[in-house]
Amino acid sequence: MDADIVGFRDAVPGDEVLVTRFVRGLADYEKLPHLAVATEADFRRALFGPKQRAWAMIIELDGEAVGMALYYFVFSTFTGRPGLYLEDIFLEEGVRGRGIGRAIFRELAARAVAEGCTRMDWSVLNWNAPAIAFYRSLGGKPKEDWTTYRLDGEALAALSSS
Repeated sequence: MDADIVGFRDAVPGDEVLVTRFVRGLADYEKLPHLAVATEADFRRALFGPKQRAWAMIIELDGEAVGMALYYFVFSTFTGRPGLYLEDIFLEEGVRGRGIGRAIFRELAARAVAEGCTRMDWSVLNWNAPAIAFYRSLGGKPKEDWTTYRLDGEALAALSSS
């Protein structure tokens, strides 16, 4: 990474095209392309609409967009303070393994601290050993006493109308 110039910038209207491309790339890597149904319009609304739901940071290498991190803020009732939840991080295959991932996490940690966050959280697929090793090298730890639950699709609709 020494000879390369890595930059981070907040996504701006029009970047929903990049975000969509990177999310699809992540879905392919995670072997879940059938689940990546969000459209450019969905990302435009979430990132730039009147009720902003998420933030995206575009990663550039020598002026070219090569990845992104998409995150949002959560709230801890125990600490009474916010946390940053990293929903997705993606780098194009050709630029991985060059220290950019560590720089992304450093930037996200700085943003979290600036916002008064007490933590950063993210999820990783159990089979993704390279990512797990990377996250551990940053000081990240799995929440071994917790299991994440989800209601979606028909289960969400059924409960909402019960």
